Amino acid sequence: MTTIYERRRSPASGLSRRELLKRGTVGAALVITGSAVISPDRAWGVETTALKPDTMATLIKLARDIYPHDTIPDRFYAIAVKGHDTKAGQDPAHKELIEVGIADLDARAGAGGYRGLGWEDDRVAILREIETTPFFQAVRGDLVVSFYNQKDLWPHFGYEGESFSKGGYINRGFDDIEWL
Repeated sequence: MTTIYERRRSPASGLSRRELLKRGTVGAALVITGSAVISPDRAWGVETTALKPDTMATLIKLARDIYPHDTIPDRFYAIAVKGHDTKAGQDPAHKELIEVGIADLDARAGAGGYRGLGWEDDRVAILREIETTPFFQAVRGDLVVSFYNQKDLWPHFGYEGESFSKGGYINRGFDDIEWL
């Protein structure tokens, strides 16, 4: 007996509807122009000065794969990796580290490059192969600060910011933790 999900299986892809939904959706397309990466449907863009726009677009996808949050828009990831473009403009060694690291990612991914891999599981498998490289450690180490230190994201994670200027935590919800 076949289930409804088996009947909806695409013969070309071999994937059921359930498997497609379980694996995730493809993100919004980014437009790469002369010196910028633009998201036309989300109305944001990031200009590059030292790194190639293709490199920046791949860094944005890489950042999302390292610290995945499905409800956070790509613009916050773009803001987080923008520092690599700035640093690459000041330090030729950093520029080479990033450009060579992205080229390696694309080579490991095959014909469509890293961004062309449709499934997150495929990209994560490549990241596991390179997780000890200086390139991966530089990107991951920078992201933990540049991504999570964006004040616009703090409410998403339930962080209210510093409390010293507001009288401290004792009188401002010190013991209002509900999830424990």
